[in-house]
Amino acid sequence: MSQEQDNTNTIADLESDPSVGSDPSAGSQNALAAKAEECQALNEKYLRLAAEFENYKRLAQRDQRDQIKFGNEQLLKELLPVVDNMERAIKAARDNGGNAALVQGVDLTLKQLAGALTKFGVQAVETVGQPFDPSSHQAVSQVASNSVPPDHVVDEFQKGYRLHDRILRAAMVSVSSGPAPAGEQGSATN
Repeated sequence: MSQEQDNTNTIADLESDPSVGSDPSAGSQNALAAKAEECQALNEKYLRLAAEFENYKRLAQRDQRDQIKFGNEQLLKELLPVVDNMERAIKAARDNGGNAALVQGVDLTLKQLAGALTKFGVQAVETVGQPFDPSSHQAVSQVASNSVPPDHVVDEFQKGYRLHDRILRAAMVSVSSGPAPAGEQGSATN
């Protein structure tokens, strides 16, 4: 009998229920419109999440490619001073008339090391005679020159290197300031 008491409705209950009224289809249309709006909002949220996930995947793939491409960058940077020292040793030995066999052996070792660096994508930066590029050249001095146009590299003090499209080490260079003034013609660098 308690179930019968729960199922009984009064006229006051019917008047307060918005779904019951003169037009029963109006309440269902309102509910349908609300559900359609909710569905559209959820669909838009899904599309935004899908787009964000695609962007995340693209960024993760790019980061992974960069990690593979530039993962050995630190090791290659550590090898550059070794190349510099070997080049200096060969130059000093040739200038001072050192043992030809020893110079030849060190030269072959340098070529082998340079070949290994090239295999991993390391290339020397072009400098002398090139326009000064602050992204790949480090200017350590500026000299007057009658033979080199202004803002072009006159001399290279230390080679610069690039790993694929990224600078490993900027080249240390001197840059031309243009022709020497008339009073300093005798001391101008050519």
